[in-house]
Order: sequence, then C-alpha cells, then structure tokens
Amino acid sequence: MDSFETDYLVVGAGATGLAFADALLSTSDAHVTLVDRRDKPGGHWNDAYPFVRLHQPSSYYGVPSQSLGHARVDQCGLNKGFEELASGQEVAAYFHAVMRDRLLASGRVRFLPMTEHLGDGDVRQLLSNKTTRINVRRRLVDARVCENGIPLTHHRKFQVADGVACIPPNFLQHRAHEHGNFTILGAGKTAMDSVIWLLENGADPAQIRWVVPRDPWMINRAFSQPSAAFFHQNYGGTVRQMEALKEAASIDDLADRMESAGLWMRLDPAVRPGIMHGATVSLPELARLREVRDIIRMGHVETIEPDRLGLVGGSCRAKANTLYVDCTARALGHTDTWPIFNDDRIALQMIRIYQPTFSAALLAKIETLSDSDKVKNALATPIPMTDTVQSWVVSQVAHAKNQFAWSQNPEIKSWIQTCRLDGFGRAARDVDRSDPEVQAVFARLKDMWVPAFANMQALAAA
Repeated sequence: MDSFETDYLVVGAGATGLAFADALLSTSDAHVTLVDRRDKPGGHWNDAYPFVRLHQPSSYYGVPSQSLGHARVDQCGLNKGFEELASGQEVAAYFHAVMRDRLLASGRVRFLPMTEHLGDGDVRQLLSNKTTRINVRRRLVDARVCENGIPLTHHRKFQVADGVACIPPNFLQHRAHEHGNFTILGAGKTAMDSVIWLLENGADPAQIRWVVPRDPWMINRAFSQPSAAFFHQNYGGTVRQMEALKEAASIDDLADRMESAGLWMRLDPAVRPGIMHGATVSLPELARLREVRDIIRMGHVETIEPDRLGLVGGSCRAKANTLYVDCTARALGHTDTWPIFNDDRIALQMIRIYQPTFSAALLAKIETLSDSDKVKNALATPIPMTDTVQSWVVSQVAHAKNQFAWSQNPEIKSWIQTCRLDGFGRAARDVDRSDPEVQAVFARLKDMWVPAFANMQALAAA
C-alpha cells in the first residue's frame, strides 16, 4: 500500500472544507490533503439546480482569501437594490478556481478527487480501487457534518407510481414546457426558487400547486446587507431583534414580534409557520410566492398516483398533465452537535448561525491558537441547524456565547475584523463612528445585550 504524510487530512472538499483549508494556509505552515468522492471541489454546488442562487450576498460567502463576485448592487430583478447573489454556476466556478489558483498553487495542498476516506487515514480511489495510507501528523478534519442534502442526489421518502412525472428541479427548465400543471413538493428555499422560476418564466399562478407540509418563517433579505450604506437598516434590524428577544413572553410571541419588526415574513398571514430553516428572501420574491393560491397543507407527501396525491394528513385529486418537482431534500439537516476539537479530530460545524464558511475559516484560526482542546472548544460552541423557532432560539444562545468569547480574545477579534467572510461586521467597521446616530445605535445594542440574552436563555429552556 502506498503512503504519504500530511499535517491535516480534510475529508470533504465542499464549501466548509475549502474554507478551513484556505484559512489554515494563511494562519500556519501546515500541509493539507483534501479528499472527496466527487471529481471536482465545491461539494453540492457541482450538482445544484441551474437557477439556484445564494440566499445572502456573495461578498461574505466562500473562502477568506478570494472574493466572490464584485459586491455590486443589483439594478433590476427581484433582488433589486441589494448586493448581488452568486448563481450556482458562479459558486462552482469560484471553488474550482480556489482549488487551482490558491490551494494547489501554494505547494502545501494535495487534492485527491474521486476518492473516499475508509477511516484511520486510509483512502480508496473510486475508479481503480487503489488504497493509500495517509499518515496524519496533526488532525483529521471531518468536513461532512454540514454537508447539504440536495434534490438531485437525495433518496425520496415517498412513492411515485409508474407514469407520473416527478423530477428534481435540476430538470425543470427542460421538462416544464411538456406539462400544463406543476406541483411543487416541499417548503424550503429550493421549493421557493422553483415556484419563482416558473412564475418568472411565464407560468400562470393557477397552473401551480404547492405542497407545504409546514409553513416556513422567512428572513427579510433587506436586513442582511453588509455595507456601510445599509448600516442603519441592518443594525436597526439588529436592535429590533434584540428588543424582540428581550420582551418576548413565549416562542410564539417572539415570532410575532420578529414579524411585526419586519425581520421575518410568512406566506399567509392567517397561517402560523411551523419551521424556521433560515430561508432568506426579498419582499418582491415574497410577493411572487403569494401569487400561488393552491397550497396543500396536509403534511408530507407519501404517494403520488396518476389521479391522486396521498399525504400524511389526507389526500387530494391530482390535476391532469402535472409535473411534480421534488424539493423535499433537507439542505443543512444536522440538529445534533458534539465537541468540535477532539484529540486527533476536528468536526467542522457552524459556530455562527447560518454561516458555515465563516465558521469553518474561524475554526482553522482557533486551531492555531492553543494546544488545548479545552481552550479551543470554549471558543467554539457548535451551533445546530435550526428547524423551529424554538431551535432558532437555542442556536442564538450558542451564537451569542461564541460572539462574547471571541470579543474577549484579541487575536480572534483582530482576525474577524480583517476577514471578508464577516459580512455582519463590515457595515459596522466602515460606518462613521463619530456620527451621533451611529453612536446611538451601538449604545442601544449595548444596553439591551444582557436582558435580551437572559430572556433568550429562558425561552430556549421553555
């Protein structure tokens, strides 16, 4: 068996694995080996549906050393007035370039595509079955924890009868013209993207049926813009979020306060959402989604027959000539957590809510700070993916603990201030701190921090 040595073996060359490797190159002299079952870096972005875009601005996604996009403000379309959102093709090309021009060009990175990790440093090349032993001098880094489930490759949990057309959204643009009706399955961002794609490409809302097992809370993208030009909008939103967290008497009351503040939105004002997965949309996108009136709220689909759709809570008659679009894959689905730094392993997880690449990059920095896993884990409370408003609050508590710990560590604080992935901090760094109105915002946030955190903990434990 062939063998070689490396300092870090990163299992998974998706977004988090690449962000970790990129940051480690900048903060250490380590040699890194990445292995991935795909033939290219970039993880699920290589298999994404063609009309997918980032939820949030391109300017704070990817790896620390390489910009994604140009931080332009869109001048037309449903994202008009906000920073550009990279398409799936742009993100995939970006990660390919990161591997070629940054990681491999450094001379300190080796990439083994079409390769699976068998355990204990042994890897197998998928085409030849050749095995290689990698002697890891420092740590094995598991970058699969935040791996996305995607429509093209996930295993359906429902039955589809012969003769029924059911596709992942990857093929929607090729098959849509063959059908007169469309049924979108799922309530996540993929389903929202599919509905909007149909409407933007000429489908009548009456042609669309939408199976929504649990209605989603959606985040208003207006409050996730990272530049100083949006400071009062963004940090004003943060003030309103802190007020909601400080004053809320219950989980439902919190959600209502977030909605009243314009931070969260829902499909139907008469239907209380059941999930909070962090889907981020603009008001024009929400308006388009609300054009669809035929919404089925009977739980998850179980069977699709030519004339009937069976769901957990009942059934309904299927429309003729229907194309079903399977958007039921769960993207970030990990709701369990475990210590990130553990002896000879690092389990990459989010340490800032909904920010997997920032989290992975910062974990690489934390890895270089100390030899003590106890010290490192104290700076990196793992944050699970949210499912409900209750779990969102639990994740916000962990997020707040991490933010406080980082603020007390000068080296981490300095690293964050210069990291392009810190989109939330950029607006605060670039704004005029001598402006009395800006000072008032920061003073308000400081005053609310302790009572808001205390009530947040109480809500999380409720």
